[in-house]
Amino acid sequence: MRFLSALSLAVLSTAALASPAPKAKSDPFSADKWPLPAKVFGDTAGWATTHVHDPSLIKHGGHYYSFSTHLQVGIARSPTLHGPWTHLGSVISGQSAIDLPGRDDLWAPDVVRVGDTFYCYYSVSTFGSQNSAIGVATSKTLLPGSWTDHGAVLRSYDPTEYPAAPSPNNITNAIDPAVYADKRTGKPWIAYGSFWSNIWSFPLAKSLKTTAAAPAAVHVAYDPESPNPVEGPYVHQASNGWSYLFVSHGVCCGYNTSMPDAGKEYKIKVGRARSPQGPFLDRDGVDMKEGGGSVVFGSHGYVYGPGGQGVLVDGKKDILYYHYVDTRVSYVDEDKLLGWNEIKYVDGWPVLM
Repeated sequence: MRFLSALSLAVLSTAALASPAPKAKSDPFSADKWPLPAKVFGDTAGWATTHVHDPSLIKHGGHYYSFSTHLQVGIARSPTLHGPWTHLGSVISGQSAIDLPGRDDLWAPDVVRVGDTFYCYYSVSTFGSQNSAIGVATSKTLLPGSWTDHGAVLRSYDPTEYPAAPSPNNITNAIDPAVYADKRTGKPWIAYGSFWSNIWSFPLAKSLKTTAAAPAAVHVAYDPESPNPVEGPYVHQASNGWSYLFVSHGVCCGYNTSMPDAGKEYKIKVGRARSPQGPFLDRDGVDMKEGGGSVVFGSHGYVYGPGGQGVLVDGKKDILYYHYVDTRVSYVDEDKLLGWNEIKYVDGWPVLM
């Protein structure tokens, strides 16, 4: 009996040693979980096709429309998010009404619908300049030829040239607009910014064509590490009760002529708050005004430098859209592609699918 007992214990011990260890819990926020962009197809010749920079997507009349940098805000349209994307034309015919350098090459639009009117907010600037402005044009149809340019909504100023400029307009860069209505109050706001003091939100007047005197502008994101490479804000008020601030962080462009150090290229960061004016904290609890921001999508596989993002609410789905470089093609800006992925929320944080 003692021999059998010892034998039984030996067998049990061997079986225990042979049992597989429990699997480690998979981290849904890990970079190795990032998906590839959804495939898009359609026109490929030039901008505002499948090739975009800083896209803004909106759905109307059974079609998806993209608006993007260059071509005085280029317009494309598709029956599905995948395609076929067809180039349609431009928002602005000729120069912007804003008399600043860059009025003939408009950047980073954001298109929103209020009632039966579409508002296209756009940027007028030149690379590296703080003398910038955000303008707005309106349309009832989204189509080329239907837009009326109303000129500047707000400006920023180089204080060495404009010492009397008000704050914070003298410490910001007025490009990359993102307009939203605060779901709690119904009041319109515009978030914007690029480098300098990064991202601010200003209240808009009821006309949506100028800023309001009150409440005061709110500073929502800042990376204190030089060169302060935060831009391209997008505020998304999700159905789960959280407001998310998505930003583009890093070097955006010109990869074919000057490749940034690894990790310094564009990537998409996010923080969340209960108010769409913040404070926005990342997953570690760091305020985005103090350098916080969790990376939700970055370079991986053949994807390089994703950014210029926004969120499209498509029925019950939230879609994160952006531009990116396909390294199998080239690093040239003109070859950047429209990308998108559905968002799911894990513990209240966005994860791309």
